Amino acid sequence: CSGLASYPDHTPALIRDSWGRMEASCLELALEGERLCKAGDFKGGTAFFEAAVKVGTEDLKTLSAIYSQLGNAYFYLKEYGKALEYHRHDLTLARTIGDRIGEGKASGNLGNTLKVLGRFDEAAVCCQRHLEISQEQGDKVGEARALYNMGNVFHAKGKQQLWGCTQEPGDLPPDVRDTLQRATGFYEMNLCLVKELGDRAAQGRAYGNLGNTHYLLGNFVEAIKFHRQRLSIAKEFGDKAAERRAYSNLGNALIFLGQFNTATEYYRKTLQLSRQLRDQVMEAQACYSLGNTYTLLQQYERAIDYHLKHLYIAQELTDRVGEGRACWSLGNAYVSLGNNKQALYYARKHLEISKEIGDRNGELTARMNVDQLMEALGVTESDLSPSSSEFEMQGARPKFTKRNSMDSVELWKYSSDKERLWFDSPVDTDDITVQVPPPKLGRDPSDEDCFFDLLSKFQSSRMDDQRCHLDEPQNGDDREDPAITTSPQTEELFDLIASSQSRRLDDQRVNVGNLPGLRITHNNLGHLVGEGDHQEPSDDFFNMLIKCQSSRIDDQRCSPPEAGPHAPTVPDEDFFSLIQRVQAKRMDEQRVQLPTDDQDSPPCCPVKCCSVYYVKCV
Repeated sequence: CSGLASYPDHTPALIRDSWGRMEASCLELALEGERLCKAGDFKGGTAFFEAAVKVGTEDLKTLSAIYSQLGNAYFYLKEYGKALEYHRHDLTLARTIGDRIGEGKASGNLGNTLKVLGRFDEAAVCCQRHLEISQEQGDKVGEARALYNMGNVFHAKGKQQLWGCTQEPGDLPPDVRDTLQRATGFYEMNLCLVKELGDRAAQGRAYGNLGNTHYLLGNFVEAIKFHRQRLSIAKEFGDKAAERRAYSNLGNALIFLGQFNTATEYYRKTLQLSRQLRDQVMEAQACYSLGNTYTLLQQYERAIDYHLKHLYIAQELTDRVGEGRACWSLGNAYVSLGNNKQALYYARKHLEISKEIGDRNGELTARMNVDQLMEALGVTESDLSPSSSEFEMQGARPKFTKRNSMDSVELWKYSSDKERLWFDSPVDTDDITVQVPPPKLGRDPSDEDCFFDLLSKFQSSRMDDQRCHLDEPQNGDDREDPAITTSPQTEELFDLIASSQSRRLDDQRVNVGNLPGLRITHNNLGHLVGEGDHQEPSDDFFNMLIKCQSSRIDDQRCSPPEAGPHAPTVPDEDFFSLIQRVQAKRMDEQRVQLPTDDQDSPPCCPVKCCSVYYVKCV
């Protein structure tokens, strides 16, 4: 489909088959697929692109563009396996026809897909390849994109390394800090280049991701500076979604600086924009953040109001994890108000949901809360029916009871071995599914040595069983030259082995003829054979690739069980750990100084303090 037929009535380009029927050309199908993807219909777009591939074309550049578009469409559909397949086809074809710019773009697309799959080392190699080719070709736009993609790879890798870290914000392990600092370096280079190009939209993305990375590093003042720049550019373009993200990120950073009142202002703006955009998920997350922030401000009635709104949306979206989190938060708030009956209702709901979704830690926490509240209220399990409560549950709107004195607040001590201190709220990067490798068990070296000694002894005896018994010559001097004793059959065996190995190598080579949708003709045969030979990547590229491929064996190891179902209405930035630290300081101020062992005093009874422990419910 190197050219299109022209029709007076401007009908779509068509070709006739041997039976005279009219069929859409490859290019026409591809153009329709592109139009649908631009309109946001990626499912329909992929159908047209796949049809274009099925029709096929001899135009190599057209086919390369189709591969690229198909890979991007599948990427947006989160079908990353197919995205990887078509981006690889695009890279193969670009190298074959000597299209250096196309090779760079395909490498960048591969890097983005590998990043989402958590294969960060391979992604970095591909993005580095994109960067080198762009610099070689003087492609400033491509160079800026490659720098941005490199920053995204190291940002995502740093987030994965942070998973499970128990350090305070800013107190990071050296490897995590190094990874995140590399991300900031690439983002800064990207920012300088897009400023030079005058690309304001790209500047906004760079500012946002610089803010995110500094947030992870614990540089909250720097993070706020960059997010305010991001907010300014979002307003300049009228980008409401980016504006909403900037407000949310500003609120998150201000929380860690202790500026809770200012944070609530930004979260309210986040909530307002989420409602304008009719984005219920983001609306629920904003309500959740507001509820937690008002808890920090000890304004528990306002916290309850926002947690109820979060619960209502979570129920509408059937987000059971979010419902459980909302019930847990509501129980905490009602205890702080001294309303233990309402708290018991939500604690029991939290227990019910935790059992349903298989959240073992949440179940243990909820069970402990229920037991303590029942003890405080002087009731037993038999006194409660599954439907009993102090209020009518209409949606998620309870009837408030009179506020009791804080003197009746009981001490709740929660424990969770899966607490995470803080997360980043992504702006322009995708969420990464994180898999943590299983811990290595220590082994006594002597046990290992004994095992290998036994194995070696056993294997050596098996080897002896397979050896050929040769008749010793009668005369010790009558020894033949080994070259003479080699039989023709032995030579044939070696030839067969060499032939077999060469075929295995050939099986691993790229076969252009296997590319889907490619029609090989006399017109393009010369391009397929002659132009790609001198464009082989350098040895350094292959060395990097081999190095990162050596780590792929880890991908085949058994991963631990999933952390639990995804909670769309709960933001990544979770304040439970922060609340715990704030409340822990209050607890320390209320502790009783116990006498030392050498003092003569009667043993003290445990003292219950009017405070609440808060931890993350996993």
